[in-house]
Amino acid sequence: MIPLLYPPTSYLFIRFCVRLSSPPPPRSDRSIDQTPFTQLMTLGSGGSSVVVPRNFRLLEELERGEKGIGDGTVSYGMDDGDDIYMRSWTGTIIGPHNSVHEGRIYTLKLFCDKDYPEKPPTVRFHSRVNMTCVNHETGVVEPKKFGILANWQREYTMEDILTQLKKEMSAPHNRKLVQPPEGTFF
Repeated sequence: MIPLLYPPTSYLFIRFCVRLSSPPPPRSDRSIDQTPFTQLMTLGSGGSSVVVPRNFRLLEELERGEKGIGDGTVSYGMDDGDDIYMRSWTGTIIGPHNSVHEGRIYTLKLFCDKDYPEKPPTVRFHSRVNMTCVNHETGVVEPKKFGILANWQREYTMEDILTQLKKEMSAPHNRKLVQPPEGTFF
């Protein structure tokens, strides 16, 4: 028996339990709470579960995004620190080497609606970019043309979206496309 260092309803207690848990079972075996502001995580093998509020998940993502990811070419954070619903985010991608995107800095807007992480965020480039999965008039990343959004799973994060977009920039069908002038916006 693990002694309780925090009250069972506190954020720190929930984070402690989640870190002790094994990975969640496959999606088909998992029951999902229908409340849009929560996500269900199964802890241990006893079948007990803890409902983690949506904002706790977003706080974890905020912490990771502000630290920088991997080699520092992808980052993200909240647009407005006073937004208690944590809906509006800004992402940054530095273009990958050996492509027409090399050295360019792209900014994106991500909007996490009330049913995130059940449904993917809306992703829109603020910087102009020419990619097959991006609408050329609005900058919106079209879910049907971008795999991670088309096949969204609740375990995916904004970090996953940004790293996949960076990989997509390096894909053969995007790496040599003529790009709009640097510093132009949608």
